[in-house]
Amino acid sequence: MADHPVISAIKRALKDVQVPDGSALADYAGLSDIILTPSAIAFAIAVEPGMEGAFGPVQVAATKAAETCAEGRKVLVSITADRAPGNSGANSSGAGTGAGAGQKSPNQATPVKGIKKIIAIASGKGGVGKSTSTVNIALGLKNLGLKVGVLDADLYGPSIPKLLGIEGKPAFRDDKLFKPFEAYGLKAMSIGPMLEGDQAVVWRGPMASSALRQLLRETDWGDLDVLVMDLPPGTGDIQISLCQTVEFSGVVIVSTPQDLALIDAKKAMDMFTRLNIPVLGMVENMSYFIAPDTGKRYDIFGHGGAQDTAKKMELDFLGEVPLHMSIRQQSDAGVPICVDQPESDEAKSFGRIADKIAKNLDLI
Repeated sequence: MADHPVISAIKRALKDVQVPDGSALADYAGLSDIILTPSAIAFAIAVEPGMEGAFGPVQVAATKAAETCAEGRKVLVSITADRAPGNSGANSSGAGTGAGAGQKSPNQATPVKGIKKIIAIASGKGGVGKSTSTVNIALGLKNLGLKVGVLDADLYGPSIPKLLGIEGKPAFRDDKLFKPFEAYGLKAMSIGPMLEGDQAVVWRGPMASSALRQLLRETDWGDLDVLVMDLPPGTGDIQISLCQTVEFSGVVIVSTPQDLALIDAKKAMDMFTRLNIPVLGMVENMSYFIAPDTGKRYDIFGHGGAQDTAKKMELDFLGEVPLHMSIRQQSDAGVPICVDQPESDEAKSFGRIADKIAKNLDLI
């Protein structure tokens, strides 16, 4: 299928950008596919490890060249050094690098301007309510009087816009920094609003990791007490890259009580431990169900598994959140339970969890 006219124009513009050996960037083997969305253009330049500095001017020139053709879109150009050119970016397998290959890269974690603390909400597997927990924990922190932001780091399944009722495309400042969305007193950023309809993100690991770093560092967060980051499930490239480049104050593990989820939760905790990220504790989501007609309690997924796991691993158990229809309904409606029903048992559960996290981080 023929390229979109904007992509074709960018490829022509990149013929005038030279890489260090004097050849055109458009012909360089490490240039990834160019990704086009209604609000953004993204591509990566893969280089040999140690060549990042030499390609810095190339990144700047490529960004300026692409901006002339972008028709108002945000341009994200990333330098990746995870693999040799020709095996990276959107054309690479994204597997077997970094700590995942048993060779941990040097930690170059740096702070983000204006943000005091960054915490991650993670899970070993999908479907445990991690994103819903992220939003409601962030709201719980906000209710403590803290300035809070949320970054949707789950690029392949961005849920934060739906959960916070965010609509419309992100705005940019004159200096091309993103202006974060604002919802219920939170600042939020996600790739979701940049996508069109059911458009999928089909980036390989290094490309996705680099794009996410730019979302984090090229957003005008202002002054925040804490940024809550919703990580994708599992233990892949994005998590490894973030842990090596972001100064996390800690990570919260969300799991349901059943053994299958806890097996994967333990793997996630092992990864964060290897990457020297403090595990702040565990949350047991969908912990139990109270029938609304009879008031009878049902432990649909078992009960207490996360608490037992936390005890065995000498971690804090941050709390349990019940399975309740209102959480699902309000999440789908874009009005979190902590906003719509702040006095409910479910909202109070998230509030207690947020309180423990804030005290752990000396935020209150």
